[in-house]
Amino acid sequence: MKKYDDNVVIRDLSADMQPGELFTLLGPSGCGKTTLLRMIAGFNSVEHGTIAFDDQVINKIPVYKRNFGMVFQNYAIFPNMTVYRNIEYGLKNKKLDKQEIKRRVEDIMETVQITQYKDRYPDKLSGGQQQRVALARAIVVQPQVLLMDEPLSNLDAKLRIEMREAIREVQKKIGITTVYVTHDQEEALAISDRIAVMNKGDIQQIETPESIYSRPYNTFVAEFIGHSNRFTGVVEGQEQGAALIRMQTGLPIRVKHVKPLQKGEEVLVYVRPEEFIFTDQAQGMKAEVKVKRFLGKYIHYVVDCGTGTHVEVTADTSSAERIHQPGETVYLGVNVNRVNLFDKEKETTLLEGVESHV
Repeated sequence: MKKYDDNVVIRDLSADMQPGELFTLLGPSGCGKTTLLRMIAGFNSVEHGTIAFDDQVINKIPVYKRNFGMVFQNYAIFPNMTVYRNIEYGLKNKKLDKQEIKRRVEDIMETVQITQYKDRYPDKLSGGQQQRVALARAIVVQPQVLLMDEPLSNLDAKLRIEMREAIREVQKKIGITTVYVTHDQEEALAISDRIAVMNKGDIQQIETPESIYSRPYNTFVAEFIGHSNRFTGVVEGQEQGAALIRMQTGLPIRVKHVKPLQKGEEVLVYVRPEEFIFTDQAQGMKAEVKVKRFLGKYIHYVVDCGTGTHVEVTADTSSAERIHQPGETVYLGVNVNRVNLFDKEKETTLLEGVESHV
């Protein structure tokens, strides 16, 4: 737990990280992810509970004795030193011999692909190159854990993609356990082994990127990761774990592997834009196209299903039979194997086998 006066920033939470994995703390601004990272690093104190590494509690161990590497948002590389000098700095402090320092620095520069810049000063490097230097400097001392706090936030969109792939490649090549903080869902999905989704100082769910996206534990995760359309529905029956739900649009759906429900019970049905299927009038729910955006590989629609809120639908250009225009009436079905059901009051999953793991 971490609090400032009466403001609880980190609640009592629990998470286990596996050796060699890239574990991401993901959540909106102010959710506590950077505070939690700083608690792991030792920059912030722990009011209650323990942080342990290899079964050793490290709450009272000072920062400089934790052997953790850290990469910050602002790179924090020395402007008056060349790339080579920046990277060797931590090794010189460890008083290693010159040949060992030279070998390690050259190896890590090769790994992060900055050997050609070894004699340059930071002001002669691009943002991506500076971030590679910061990454190399953090890893070269061979820390037990690498901590990364929004390391790509200062880069433009194209460079962010390039650098996240570089970070993932280097992390896997070296096999270093990494805790990575970001608010960018796409970034987290692209590079993580597992993701801990945070909100208001607590962890909502820990899972692989695929499971977090396809089977969120609660409505917060469903809405924060990607986009989900929210409908209400009423249970009309259940047989052998398969529930017949009539959505508020009138569309009946049969969802398998559902926890026991009562007939007449109201539930929440979450459908992602790509989980809709354009169908004929007899099978689908009626909708009017309000907006069409052609995005090359995908066509993004905003439609009105008469629910009081607009619904987002995505179609793959390569498989779409035709492109629908604003004002056109369409009929939609849903992929019942992909939709998620939630308890209307608790807003937690109603699907069997989906856990929060916290």
